[in-house]
Amino acid sequence: MNKTLTFLIAVVLVFMTLKSWGQKEPQYTQYMYNIGSFNPAYVGSVEDTEIMGLYRAQWIDIEGAPRTLRFGANVPLSNNKMGLGFNVINDELGPLVQTYIDVAYSYEVILSDDTQLSFGIDAGGSLLNIDYSKGNFQNPGEPLLFGEEQNSFYPTVGAGLFMYGDDWYLGASIPNFLTNGIYNDEIATVIEDKIQYNFIGGYVFQLSDRSKFKPAFMVNALKGTPVNVNLSANFLFIDALTIGASYRFGNAVSGLAGFQVSPSMFLGYSYDYNTNILGDFNNGSHEVILKFYLGRGGENASRNRTKNKNKKLKGKPKQIDSPRFF
Repeated sequence: MNKTLTFLIAVVLVFMTLKSWGQKEPQYTQYMYNIGSFNPAYVGSVEDTEIMGLYRAQWIDIEGAPRTLRFGANVPLSNNKMGLGFNVINDELGPLVQTYIDVAYSYEVILSDDTQLSFGIDAGGSLLNIDYSKGNFQNPGEPLLFGEEQNSFYPTVGAGLFMYGDDWYLGASIPNFLTNGIYNDEIATVIEDKIQYNFIGGYVFQLSDRSKFKPAFMVNALKGTPVNVNLSANFLFIDALTIGASYRFGNAVSGLAGFQVSPSMFLGYSYDYNTNILGDFNNGSHEVILKFYLGRGGENASRNRTKNKNKKLKGKPKQIDSPRFF
């Protein structure tokens, strides 16, 4: 197969994703640090208020490839049962620009001394802009309508479950139940009327006083498309440095690194290398995440986290010496 034919196939693969992109959630390699963006039940499980930003540049050197920018917040309330979350996500792919805005609420119940179950819902909307002047990706065989632009708004309502203990977690979520709300004649050939299901899980092994190992997974299921399976493994050293790798079946292998710059700030980076045909025509994908933990740091903050955790578990006192590894 010559280079020209291979390149054409790669371009086709990129734009085949346009049909389902409007309902498919943005893809993240550092999903283990970004759970609140796709599972509303997570927002109240955190120990401190989290504010984060994420930027992902996918398939560098391929024109029109995805670019994702996210701002989010997870806020546990003082009653140790409820939490609030907020997300703004801007996702670009070819002629499409989609901006999601939603607010999340979670309520937590105690199942045992060391197990909590959280229920979450979120509601918001998505602003969809399609600019065909960037290319006729909707109907490649028809003449291009230069300057034609479409703007649409549709509501979103999602839900999730998140069950966890001190060293493990499992979760499931549906980002949007209202798929019929976006289906109309103008964008029917671009947006698919389907529901996406997300499943996550992870376990933390204590290797030493200040070292941990966490394998994790994330599965995305969308009818009519291949199931997306992500496996990852991260090591945490001296409660500060994270090194790991992940594999997305049939798609990419990734390297991850993170550093707890201070008790209140975490910086993470990942690089993806495509293992499919796209790997011949791009320089990989880059993703950067920056998280701030409000109220973390100092003797008083550590004492408050320990006190709150003890209340929540109703069990034996457990000293919280370092941030939770998820």
